[in-house]
Amino acid sequence: MVCRTVAEAATAMAGKVVLGNPGDRWCGACLDSRRVSGGELFFALPGSRRDGHEFAPRALARGAAAAIVAHDIDVEQSQGAIVRVDDPYRGLHALTREIRRAVPERLVGITGSNGKTTTKELLATLLGSRYRVARSPGNLNNTLGFPIALLGIPEDTEWMVAEMGLSLPGELRETSLLARPDVAVFTNIRPAHLETLGTIEDVARAKAEILAGLAPDGLVVANADDSRVVAIAERAPGPVVYYGIEAAVAYRAKEISDLATGVGSRFCLVTPDGDREIELPLHGRYNIENFLAAASCAHRLGVSLDEIAAQATLLGPVAGRGVVRTLSSNVRVIDDSYNSNPVALRRSLESAARLPAQRRIAVLGDMLELGPEAADYHRAEGRAAADLGFSPILGVGDLARHLVSGAQAAGSSALWFATAAEAATWLREEARAGDLVLIKGSRGIGLERAVEALSEGAD
Repeated sequence: MVCRTVAEAATAMAGKVVLGNPGDRWCGACLDSRRVSGGELFFALPGSRRDGHEFAPRALARGAAAAIVAHDIDVEQSQGAIVRVDDPYRGLHALTREIRRAVPERLVGITGSNGKTTTKELLATLLGSRYRVARSPGNLNNTLGFPIALLGIPEDTEWMVAEMGLSLPGELRETSLLARPDVAVFTNIRPAHLETLGTIEDVARAKAEILAGLAPDGLVVANADDSRVVAIAERAPGPVVYYGIEAAVAYRAKEISDLATGVGSRFCLVTPDGDREIELPLHGRYNIENFLAAASCAHRLGVSLDEIAAQATLLGPVAGRGVVRTLSSNVRVIDDSYNSNPVALRRSLESAARLPAQRRIAVLGDMLELGPEAADYHRAEGRAAADLGFSPILGVGDLARHLVSGAQAAGSSALWFATAAEAATWLREEARAGDLVLIKGSRGIGLERAVEALSEGAD
């Protein structure tokens, strides 16, 4: 973990140590006093409901090495150092820029509408076969999360693999200028965050902002099956590597078939250095795309094809993103509950429809932040679920009323529930042996509760 003295941090932030020992060392950083484990810098940032300065005494009492504040707080001198800065948020960014000069040696930034977290995990695993690798934990992927992730990695990190997201124009640009990536990976451009970004073309422009901090000769790894990603890559100043399934590009998958287990794929990985047979134990075609992004990047960064093929068989899904489990009740559950948008939902439905089942049930929550066309998107995906053979279809949330109406119009049995808890109650009572249950919705709907309701007694 990154460790420096309090004095060094104060200097980087143009601040002043007003209490405590400037020579004390800190390791890592934190924005939430409840997450302090000891030795971190606690940044007292203003929040939508509470001011972080209120929690600085608690952070110090829990063992934070120092609190970064903009004004006086009431603490005992023995509880740690106080560093006064003009603005803790700007101070966090200033410290991040200073640390980034030395740590990590190199950095990959991954952006896109879907697949960022899974691609991050896959790439970190593949690079880890050859390098000392750190990854951004969870979804610490914005102008607050990335600095915390960077300040928490080991000093000797050779490659950091960082997820980079956004919800507002300009946000990814700011994160990229902090991260200064050596490689930028683009997964896809989809209708997401439309309420704050506008059109899908605006989404593409916002995702292109990762190029702002890219090294002058930095590598771009781009999904050739997504025309909007290709348009961004064509403007990149340095080398570009393309991957895809449909496009005839340097890295691609061909001869795709299902594994005998029914979960995962076998395919031929085509590369400039020859072909390799890959067995990927991850559900869904979308995970082949995520793997191609990770594999093409890893190979260009020095990981051999033999290492990539060997690591592929050991890969596992990220929680809430296509995890397939068969319960002791012989109900098969696909937990894709982490998030949703129209294209991601369609891909998930298509992949689930390939699996054998006596009855296919879809539990589909609201797809949030889709702007004025949200109702149309939901009706269309309800119809698609019905056309793919899902019945009954459970819609959860206000917007899911439109999804239910679309499914009913297409001939499926469909039920509407106001909350995930209500849908979970239905599942506990109605799911039976031989059922396949797909669970997917935007994060704010909380469909992980429906997963938990079915998961007791999982094999």
